[in-house]
Amino acid sequence: MTRIDEHTRALITGGSRGLGRALSLALARKGATVVAVARGQGDLQQLEAEGGGRIHALVADVGSDDASALAARAIALAGGPFDLLVHDASTLGPVPMPPLSELSDDALLRVFQVNTLGPQRLTRALLGPMRTLGRGTIVGISSDAAVEAYPTWGAYGASKAALDHLHRVLRAELEGSGIRVFAIDPGEMDTAMHAAALPDADRTQLADPAEIARRILDTLQAGTEDLRWTA
Repeated sequence: MTRIDEHTRALITGGSRGLGRALSLALARKGATVVAVARGQGDLQQLEAEGGGRIHALVADVGSDDASALAARAIALAGGPFDLLVHDASTLGPVPMPPLSELSDDALLRVFQVNTLGPQRLTRALLGPMRTLGRGTIVGISSDAAVEAYPTWGAYGASKAALDHLHRVLRAELEGSGIRVFAIDPGEMDTAMHAAALPDADRTQLADPAEIARRILDTLQAGTEDLRWTA
């Protein structure tokens, strides 16, 4: 089980919008200290103001910034090592999303930098302190595009599938360490990213990110042992 209370320190990437924002606020309401990472300073400042002193904004790009420096800044803001790390920051790549035959190498690389390599680097930077604590939870926000072949979703789906498998291997390597690793598919939510990908979707049929955040935290606290699950 993952303890979430006033002693919890959580790092949420992509924390200024959508599910990352909802998770940050939900954790703060439970008393956790949250460091929310995103590129948009304005959105982060607004989130920090809503956090009741529990949310600390950290402007950074997980796809290009030095992970060790980012981790050090985050730990300093939180006042200690993290118990919970959620990799929520993601990019679709060019929108409208092109078929693979028209996708440039630079665009593909950027998607993997944000969705796969950035999370892997940040995990590596934070694993040492978690090992010292003998506990921790690492969550990768995945997608059904990681397991299904949707036309034009090649870059995004492949990057999420790669992160899922990295987490499978990490889970096996960390067995017995007290560190838990999960991949979560939150389903379709009413977010800016979903609107960018599928602008004609019926928003009334999409889940509220706040409700998905609540279900994710409830499930983590309940002690699920499934590697990959859908919120």
